[in-house]
Amino acid sequence: MFQKILIANRGEIAVRVIRACQEMDIRTVAVFSEVDRKCLHVLRADEAYPIGPAPATESYLRVDKILDVARRSGAEAIHPGYGFLAENPALAQACEQAGITLIGPSAASMELMGSKTRARQAMQAAGIPVVPGSDSGIADIQEAHRFADSIGYPVLVKAVAGGGGKGMRLVASPEELPSAYRDARSEAESAFSDSEVYIEKYLKTPRHIEVQVLGDRHGNMVHLGERECSIQRRYQKLVEESPSPLVDPAMRQRLGEAAVRAARAAGYYNAGTVEFLADAGRNFYFLEMNTRLQVEHPVTEMVTGLDLVKQQIRVAAGEKLPFGQEEVLLRGAALECRIYAEDPENSFFPSPGLIRALEVPAGPGVRDDSGVYAGWTVPVEYDPLISKLVTWGATRREAIDRMRRAIGEYCVEGIQTNLGLFQSILRFPDFLEGKLDTGLLDRLLEHKRLEHERLLEHKKIGNDKGARLHESPEDADRRRAAILAAALYEEAQARNAHPDSGNSRPSHNRWKLEGRRSLLRHPLPDPRR
Repeated sequence: MFQKILIANRGEIAVRVIRACQEMDIRTVAVFSEVDRKCLHVLRADEAYPIGPAPATESYLRVDKILDVARRSGAEAIHPGYGFLAENPALAQACEQAGITLIGPSAASMELMGSKTRARQAMQAAGIPVVPGSDSGIADIQEAHRFADSIGYPVLVKAVAGGGGKGMRLVASPEELPSAYRDARSEAESAFSDSEVYIEKYLKTPRHIEVQVLGDRHGNMVHLGERECSIQRRYQKLVEESPSPLVDPAMRQRLGEAAVRAARAAGYYNAGTVEFLADAGRNFYFLEMNTRLQVEHPVTEMVTGLDLVKQQIRVAAGEKLPFGQEEVLLRGAALECRIYAEDPENSFFPSPGLIRALEVPAGPGVRDDSGVYAGWTVPVEYDPLISKLVTWGATRREAIDRMRRAIGEYCVEGIQTNLGLFQSILRFPDFLEGKLDTGLLDRLLEHKRLEHERLLEHKKIGNDKGARLHESPEDADRRRAAILAAALYEEAQARNAHPDSGNSRPSHNRWKLEGRRSLLRHPLPDPRR
């Protein structure tokens, strides 16, 4: 087993890997940019080294700097967490040349599955259904028009080397194609240094379902069930759960077998995720494979009882998987909400700044994977993910109820967060009934917009004294309820605008909220002193 591991990442995933290493009695090495000197992962690691200025392209994504720190610190292995570096074949190749173990798959697997068109070709050869689309890059706009016309609109223009929603554009008509083609290529070049794009049929309101796979270097490969990741904003996942409400035992077996077949076709080992799009008829199509640990891996850990990071480390050290497919059992249900420093009321604009106070939920079945603390400043330079809140329950409904309770306990002061949005999602009828698809969040936001407009209209009517003379008792009750709701809404808006505010979770009563704030700022003295 390794004696020392370098974590080539930042924030919550770096803290997550450090904790696994500590439990395995492995020393850890952190790296940090100039703005991350006080980041939580730096404080948690046994050693920490600066690697450059704030831009990730000059620090966290620099393979040469990562390898230099590994050599200087004596680290035997590198765990890249998740993100673009974790899927960069250059890192795998550099580690191999330097005699340092990468805790991840081979460079060949990364290269094959990192190219969306080559991956599609490999999956078709393995007999796995794929979303209709081009099997090679599109050379020019004329070819783009011809291919899009052949499969029919709407289509997606996607970066061949893409990921994370980068280099992707939805095109509803031929008139939109030239600008979408140009913009997708430009973004792909900026994000991946590769402007090549391809075209794929856009499936309306599909479900996004992925399967976790885990393999060793001895030819053993298993799947660990599926995750439903359909609730997304701008192609970025927001809420994930396992198991999927759509998937029955027969579909789970077919999905798992397809995922294992896909991984074997790529010569894969270590942890990876095979992603599919599915329709209401339980038909599914290969979308892509992520050759790394996923952000949402905790929900799989909660329902399987496995620690995926520890399994990654053991596989990288040459150990065999200690279990077979028949020993993988799913128990209960788990849910993950990605807590971001952003303002949902302002087009989800990032909300960097000082975290003045922080209260994290706890209790049975609650897990918070966080990379922040009170007194730390969320920087503007990076993705504003601050925490992943995960709950487990014996049933899906219990996991949802626990998540609602946990979000009610979560308090972040000084910045805006999307905590309040999750309470809306968790009470939305479509979500509760398991009617999930990639358009659910848009439907919810439209529903909230219409409700707000109705409240404003009722308020206007309520102020019209002449209208009151002709209203029925039922209308009067509705009018009074609308006025009260509008008043509460305006009070909440005013409170959010207060300079000492910044907590965007659903409002509690003032007495409870002010009491909690007072305790956060002035904790009770320790009775033992």
